[in-house]
Amino acid sequence: MPATRHLPTPESEDLVALTREIAAKELAPRAADAERSGTFPREVFTTLGRAGLLTLPYPEEFGGGAQPYEVYLQVLEEIGAAWASVGVGVSVHALSCFPLFAYGSDEQRAEWLPDVLSGERLGAYCLSEAHAGSDPAGMRARAVREGDSYVLNGAKAWTTHGGKADFYTVMARTSDDGPRGISCFHVPAGTPGLEFDEPEDKMGLMGSTTATVRLVGARVPAGNLIGTEGQGLSIALAGLDAGRLGIAAVATGLAQRALDVAVQYAKEREAFGKAIIKHQGLAFVLADMAAAVESARATYLSAARLKDAGRPYGREASIAKLVATDNAMKVTTDAVQVLGGAGYTRDFPVERFMREAKVMQIFEGTNQIQRLVISRGL
Repeated sequence: MPATRHLPTPESEDLVALTREIAAKELAPRAADAERSGTFPREVFTTLGRAGLLTLPYPEEFGGGAQPYEVYLQVLEEIGAAWASVGVGVSVHALSCFPLFAYGSDEQRAEWLPDVLSGERLGAYCLSEAHAGSDPAGMRARAVREGDSYVLNGAKAWTTHGGKADFYTVMARTSDDGPRGISCFHVPAGTPGLEFDEPEDKMGLMGSTTATVRLVGARVPAGNLIGTEGQGLSIALAGLDAGRLGIAAVATGLAQRALDVAVQYAKEREAFGKAIIKHQGLAFVLADMAAAVESARATYLSAARLKDAGRPYGREASIAKLVATDNAMKVTTDAVQVLGGAGYTRDFPVERFMREAKVMQIFEGTNQIQRLVISRGL
């Protein structure tokens, strides 16, 4: 059953209704086959962009939807419920746009933002490295100024949309001054020296291409520096707070979908002369699953409302990411249990949901890192 929502305006209610319609027609029917074959659905992002759903929280003057995060995240949850790979992709695209919007010059925003916010150009976010995931300050990729250009060398790991994106927001070291030596660059696809490894062979989210991006003497104009030299890590960390809320919303959508499948199955499957949902032992499992989904939703919405009010929300974003993704792992695992042997087969989608939930405890900062952020905030 669809999630019960209290939305702030009639326009936001229409946006969620539109999202559900597109998700039902364009996403859900294709998800299982694409995940099984590892097919990246590039055209889906164009469809979402043309519907105005890809970058809702950005201003109208740049082609955004001017929606509060409270609304954007609920739209993202609906997308994630239909197809988690696409939900993650939408969140990553929004994250890749953030540095340009928040720190770019007027000229940069005028030149690049309209296309990236319309969905005509899909973004990727290059922060992690093989040896510097939870510790981005330890990155080694370098950008050296040569006249009117920067030359980038290094490798960025675990890049969502790697090899498929139209532009890459890349963090690279411009000095050896520790965390203050990192800068942010806009690197268009097709830049000579921008290369890609084969996509990772993952246990889930196979419809979301993940690959190492290699920078081999990749030269970009000096005007592609976003912000100032040395500002890159602060830009990256500022964007991650919003990105964590995006993943919390997608994880909640995934958990909602797993709950819906489990409830429907429990109503139809009979044992000992009645539907298994009428057996208290299993009904209580479903009740706990429902409580986990609702608490995850409430937690990310609470953080979103702080963000919309212009108040600090970093600790709350980490709490939301931690709660929503841990709950998604528990709910999807329980969904497999509710379906029993059937849940362990690919005849039903819950085994895929369980595999997809696992990585959400890892990316956008592992849940151990979220606990570190939360505890420091205390």
